[in-house]
Amino acid sequence: MTQPAATHVFDVTTARFQDEVLQKSLEVPVLVDFWATWCGPCKTLGPILEKLAADYNGAFVLAKVDVDAEQQLAGYFGIRSVPTVVLIRDGQPVDGFPGALPEGQLRQFLAQHGIEPLAAQAPESVEDIVPVAVDPQIEVQTLREAIAAEPARDDLKLDLALALTRIGDTDEATRLLDGLPANLAVDDRAKRARATLGFAALLKDAPPRAELERRIAADERDLRARHLLGAHLMAAGESQAALDQFLEMLRLDKAFDDNLPRRALIDAFNSIDDADLVSRYRRRMSSLVF
Repeated sequence: MTQPAATHVFDVTTARFQDEVLQKSLEVPVLVDFWATWCGPCKTLGPILEKLAADYNGAFVLAKVDVDAEQQLAGYFGIRSVPTVVLIRDGQPVDGFPGALPEGQLRQFLAQHGIEPLAAQAPESVEDIVPVAVDPQIEVQTLREAIAAEPARDDLKLDLALALTRIGDTDEATRLLDGLPANLAVDDRAKRARATLGFAALLKDAPPRAELERRIAADERDLRARHLLGAHLMAAGESQAALDQFLEMLRLDKAFDDNLPRRALIDAFNSIDDADLVSRYRRRMSSLVF
């Protein structure tokens, strides 16, 4: 195994599954490979999965479960044959397959879930990491000119959709997102734009922020008001305050309105650019969920 792969591949036990797989899946997709030492196809599939973990450079991590050593974990997932692969995101299994697939089909499986290789990051100089503020109106105009020059560039249209969400032009942003090809429609940037538009849509018929604050002061368990207040805060750029509202919803009633607190938090995570803030609140969410 090469060193790059080793950083994205690990063995997992039943005792460590919650911390190393479920909690980790709140940050990055986790592919779980259920295998056995006596399994011939496992010996074919395992090295391919480890190669992909290295090639994708952290876009997903690979957790390996020896079903003979971890029978309780295999039973929990209902594993009937090996190899079996399960994809876990946001603490939940979302897809999987039995048997050994060739590398091309494995890449297709990952692409179906929006998992694409990440570029290796070169060391940054101090100049590289200094943020440069960009006027969103200027950014929109620059992108319009770029698209006019290269109308077939769908990636530019996605960039424009994101820029439009930042200036509140939700209608055009929605039209651009709806017109994206399948490979870009599942891009993380598209998910961010969709999540931002979702919060904007909530506010179309929502009460004013002050009224929602009064409702919560009168009844802290008014979770509908907390949800709408969180949407107001997201739209105002007050991301941490919004996360506090959604986290309080989760603390008060995890299952409210078909798991709305958890869904609101995930949408907010998808909308926020501050990786440190998102990481902190993912950990707090995990401590309440598990």
